[in-house]
Amino acid sequence: MNKAFLQIGFHHQWVASAIRFVGLFVLALVFFALILLVFGKNPLRAYADIFSATLGSAYGFSEVAVKMIPLILTALAVALPSRIWLINVGGEGQLFIGALFATWGAVNFTNLPVWLLLPWIGILGFIGGGLWGAISGYLRVRGWASETISTLLMNYVAILLVNFFVFGPWKDPESANYPQSAPFPDAAILPSFFGTRIHLGIVLAIVGLILFHFVLSRTRWGLEMRAIGVNQEAARRNGISTNRYIILLMLIGGGAAGVAGMGEVSAIHGQLRPSLSPGLGYTGFLISWMAGGHPIGIVAAAFLLSVITAGGDILQMTHRIPAAGVHILMALILFVVLARPAGKKGGK
Repeated sequence: MNKAFLQIGFHHQWVASAIRFVGLFVLALVFFALILLVFGKNPLRAYADIFSATLGSAYGFSEVAVKMIPLILTALAVALPSRIWLINVGGEGQLFIGALFATWGAVNFTNLPVWLLLPWIGILGFIGGGLWGAISGYLRVRGWASETISTLLMNYVAILLVNFFVFGPWKDPESANYPQSAPFPDAAILPSFFGTRIHLGIVLAIVGLILFHFVLSRTRWGLEMRAIGVNQEAARRNGISTNRYIILLMLIGGGAAGVAGMGEVSAIHGQLRPSLSPGLGYTGFLISWMAGGHPIGIVAAAFLLSVITAGGDILQMTHRIPAAGVHILMALILFVVLARPAGKKGGK
């Protein structure tokens, strides 16, 4: 009876999250349509062009999938700590540090075979992003700084660290004075599938989602995290180490974002550049809050935002809408997400 009750409750929660997500997204589209109308554009035509260009061809769909990979991983970086009321705004910085660590491994271990080098840079990416996230967790445990503030500020430090290396000691002397590292060896390039740019990172993203759901719903750790999320003081009095979970979840969440950085630098760019991420960590934060931290919702939100991002170039060419138009739409989505009452509860 209890099991059936829990299943009904889980189903109800999933349906409620799906309805909330769709409603928020439609509301943001309506607001953006009003902006387009003010500037004399046809919003229906604009949306039709976006979806036909991205989902109307195999190439367009593959590009959407490519954009989804880092967004899912950075959304997981937010969703996991949020189970115990931690707000990780540092996915962007954790992604950059993961890319930095992965680049160090790729350019300094060129003699390793592919079956060793790829796992090695993947581990380094996780370690880099994880350590960057764990710093904020430690600051929170010590009572020195809120993880919300520290993760946000550390984004800028991480980007500056990457700039230091690509403008300085790691700058490729053959790059025609462009700030970037030396190209990765072939053994450090993530393989892609079916002649597209969809790479092995999509498997890592799917595995991450499955593990996230399994740990939360089927393990003692998930039960303890839910207990902390309901009442942190009661959980502490029952012997659950809340401080340990704070550091651990920030480390694992940061590691997920670090793996996203590894995928971008290895599979997409093939070398470390300052322009590594166009705000992927911030978009992942938006996705997690839109989805309420639910794995299926994360996939759905990542898919829709990837469609919008990939269709941004179409709006520029066919409707002469500046590139900032897509960012306005993203900002509207973020606004309606944060304005909803559930946003005050960490997106759960």
